[in-house]
Amino acid sequence: MAGITDADFLNNVIPFGFDVATLGGFNLDSKTVVASEKIVSRGRNEFHFPEDVIFSHIESEALKIKQLNPDVKVSVNVRSTTPEPIIKVSKIPAVDIVEINCHCRQPEFLDINCGQNMLKRPDLKNFISTVVNNSNSEVSVKIRANVEGVDTLTVSKIIDESGADYLHVDAMNPGVDDCDFDLLHEICNQTDIFVIGNNSVNSKAQIEKILKTGVKGFSIARAVISGKLDFDISCF
Repeated sequence: MAGITDADFLNNVIPFGFDVATLGGFNLDSKTVVASEKIVSRGRNEFHFPEDVIFSHIESEALKIKQLNPDVKVSVNVRSTTPEPIIKVSKIPAVDIVEINCHCRQPEFLDINCGQNMLKRPDLKNFISTVVNNSNSEVSVKIRANVEGVDTLTVSKIIDESGADYLHVDAMNPGVDDCDFDLLHEICNQTDIFVIGNNSVNSKAQIEKILKTGVKGFSIARAVISGKLDFDISCF
């Protein structure tokens, strides 16, 4: 959640039963930093840090989580137009997972072919493989499903073939105020990657439905925006 999921926020909600905490998204290169500055200037929340500060900030934030929750994996969701800054984040000792953001739909990021427009890059497989082959951490890729002009299943297979450890799917279903469970089921049936399901996970009933699709994990965002969780996830 832009401008929200920092270490203090995550340390507050981890005790509700989370085994992975995702910081970010953070912007790592000059193009994404400029884009984030534009977003902030129009009044939207965003984590905005200069290039010469962002890596030390991520290290500090990851350590704050590890100090209080040593058994929790720290994931960092990042945006960059090139692989190298993402690889640099993966080498921070307290970072367990670096997550490539192919998900954001803010126009400032789309204009530089970042966020969900990453899914349209002809070199997407090579981009991800470069990160995977040079990272010290595990690698996740977060995508937005059902993006116009993108075949989500095809992209999911590309990410699987790239060697990434996790595929994190925001199974957004345009025109429907719920998760695209059918698409998640299709992805799980036709790939071998560890799939994390996301979207509208706001109750035990929704968790049960999303797990029936075959995903190996689920993520929760908006349901903890108040800093608490109103349902129990300890049994899942």
